[in-house]
Amino acid sequence: MKPITKLACRSFQTVFKLAIPLLPYRTPQVLDSVNQIPAILNEKDISRVLIVTDGFLHLSGMLEPMKKALSENGIFYTVYDETVPNPTVWNVESARERYIKENCQGLIGFGGGSAIDCAKAVGARIARPNKPISKMRGILQIVKKIPFLIAVPTTAGTGSETTLATVITDDKNFHKFPISDFPLIPRVAVLDSEMTRNLPKHMTATTGMDALTHAIEAYIGRSTVKSTRADALLAAELIADNLEKAYADGNDMTARGNMLTAAFHAGRAFSMSYVGYCHAVAHSLGGQYHIPHGLANAVLLPYVLESYGSSIHKKAKKIAIAMHLADADTPADEAAAALIAKIRQMNANMGIPTKLQGIREADIPRLAQFAHKEANPLYPVPVLMDARELERFYHDVMEVTK
Repeated sequence: MKPITKLACRSFQTVFKLAIPLLPYRTPQVLDSVNQIPAILNEKDISRVLIVTDGFLHLSGMLEPMKKALSENGIFYTVYDETVPNPTVWNVESARERYIKENCQGLIGFGGGSAIDCAKAVGARIARPNKPISKMRGILQIVKKIPFLIAVPTTAGTGSETTLATVITDDKNFHKFPISDFPLIPRVAVLDSEMTRNLPKHMTATTGMDALTHAIEAYIGRSTVKSTRADALLAAELIADNLEKAYADGNDMTARGNMLTAAFHAGRAFSMSYVGYCHAVAHSLGGQYHIPHGLANAVLLPYVLESYGSSIHKKAKKIAIAMHLADADTPADEAAAALIAKIRQMNANMGIPTKLQGIREADIPRLAQFAHKEANPLYPVPVLMDARELERFYHDVMEVTK
């Protein structure tokens, strides 16, 4: 990256870091059961809600306990269940139409990050009816208060239940774009481990590694504050202690609950301190090839960390200590190497590949441009890279067919 561009990026990031104490970050109210939702809605005089979810979860019956609780308490609900793994502009608009048609007063995002992200974007469109979702990309483009939003995560990974971000796919141009604004932070997060009991093993693995990526990228970035450092380290420790247990035994509800807590804290960390190039590249891959976000992050993470070199050694040591991989006497470079090795070993233990299928050489320059535009100047990464430099990561994870 050119020196003048680096200076502009770092100046932008410094201003945002200095502004963190002045910005309206907030933490959602946390519930531990979907049965507690009606009381919150009644307290807010909300009697009609739109549930945003996906078809698999709806057909599986996972919504039934929540639907029963709503019905028994006289709360009308309608279900939008067409959300796809990378929610699209079409998803947002069709769910918004349902919300308006049924005279809803609030939103419940039920599912993984995709369903919750879709619900957030629906809220944004309700708040700004004359502003297309594509015009909200970037930061601080919503401003107005969205309808009351409850997030019920069924995966332990995205952290969307506590963040100010949503990621939507432009289904015409096959491009994912993030939207970040304070009104998008859900008012309530329901961390009910029963909602994750039946999560398939591969999704337990990839969403858990997504949470680890959030924690690590938030911690090694240059915009951390005391609270985000604490959140990131706690999340990393919980993931090290519980993810593989939850993967091995989906009925280990202690591990499941701890993973929900980890994802929540990792989400709080990156919501304030942002992520890095791993996410930017993963978003471009998801938009173009529909590669699941957690899978892309899990595969990319060790390559991206290695590329930062000595710039992350001291911070990586702190993470390694939290994950029981090092102690105070371990040299920083050895601790960083142990952290990267641990990530690779966790991926291998849970069947996550080292490469991603379907990446086309001809697409890489364009995808790198998308990643560059997303990350720079917003993400306070340890080492700044332009689009040309970011191309390396696509080559690192591209599966070469013979």
